Amino acid sequence: MRNRQLHSALSAFAEEAAWQLSAETAQGAEVPFEVVEAGGAGRWRDTPLYCYRPLTAEFIAARVGVLGRLPSYVPAAHALSGAGGLDDYLERRGERPPASARERADAALLAFLGRVFEESTDFVLNAARLDRAFRELEEALYEGATETVVIAPLLGLDLVSKDIALGDGLALVRGDAFAGDAPAEALWARGADRPHVLAVLRWEEAAGDPAPVAHARVRLGRLLTALRLFDAAPVAYGPLAWTSCGGGPWQPFALGATGQPDTALEIVPEQEDELRAFCSPVARRTPRAGELAWALARFELACERATPAQALTDHLLALRALLEPEGPGSGRLPGRLAALCALPEHQARLAERIAHTASLERAVVAGLAVDPALDRLVAELAAHLRALLRDVLCGHLDSDLRTVADEILADGSAQEQPTAA
Repeated sequence: MRNRQLHSALSAFAEEAAWQLSAETAQGAEVPFEVVEAGGAGRWRDTPLYCYRPLTAEFIAARVGVLGRLPSYVPAAHALSGAGGLDDYLERRGERPPASARERADAALLAFLGRVFEESTDFVLNAARLDRAFRELEEALYEGATETVVIAPLLGLDLVSKDIALGDGLALVRGDAFAGDAPAEALWARGADRPHVLAVLRWEEAAGDPAPVAHARVRLGRLLTALRLFDAAPVAYGPLAWTSCGGGPWQPFALGATGQPDTALEIVPEQEDELRAFCSPVARRTPRAGELAWALARFELACERATPAQALTDHLLALRALLEPEGPGSGRLPGRLAALCALPEHQARLAERIAHTASLERAVVAGLAVDPALDRLVAELAAHLRALLRDVLCGHLDSDLRTVADEILADGSAQEQPTAA
């Protein structure tokens, strides 16, 4: 078994599907049959015999809507979509692969289920059939390929479930649920009787691919960005990650800058679909250059700072890159930020607080006594920056935030103008 997370996701789905399909037949739904010639035997070998073969795959396909609403369906589909090689598997099962990656994962999931319950009418889940179907799937997915696995402990994150498949070979896995001989320091928090949460990345290497460490740094970095935008909790990686290629020994490598979270974000099962849906667009739309990329980099630096005071300049620089290209001397940042982040009746007060927060930067740089509410003010500034970055990366806001803000301000000014008598 090469991919235990995939096996776990598919097993959970097969078990839930077995209950659902059994309930369907118990309520009177009938599995269709076809009549096939089986051939004679003995003295009857010249006389054709016929038997009835249940069309289980057709029965399952007709209930794709019901199966798609099972809690385990989306995790299983995401796990499959990140595995690759689905075209070969579908062709081996006699099906034409759909065009999109999600449609291929859905088709492969139904084909896998059809194989698990092939010629079954009672839909009792059989361990031997499940293992056979999974071996056939893995043979198609990994034939002639070398799998690379990277694991990285995530600090400040807790999972209620054992694992969450995020798609494209990426998953969050509790250390006590990780199947493999990974180093204990990767799986368990030092000096504590609790497991780490691991970012687990799997992919198939091919000639000409980037070095595993370089590839992992990019993918893990985008995941960390998504987690930090998902919630205000200070999530960070531990100092080391580990990689294993083709089942070989685990090799450590440094991840670079890390944080020391003093609180933890707990992901409950009800949040898992939301997290998957959020991580995917962030990973796809993270820019490599331009104002948004620069603002994201400053946001990441702010997340690494030890105190809110140290992060103040990072937040201001990120917001100025997005909203104040004229420079801080223009004084336009507070009004534009308030226009985007507050209702019209609250914009003036928010603009005043933003201007006050920005005015504290010089005192922070000089090491002077500052407003005792600085931590709260910086947290508010960070929350607005996080909200803007989230909305742009998810497609809810145009990336030209300055123009959007100016249009809002112009509309407000027009509405305040008195009408002619």
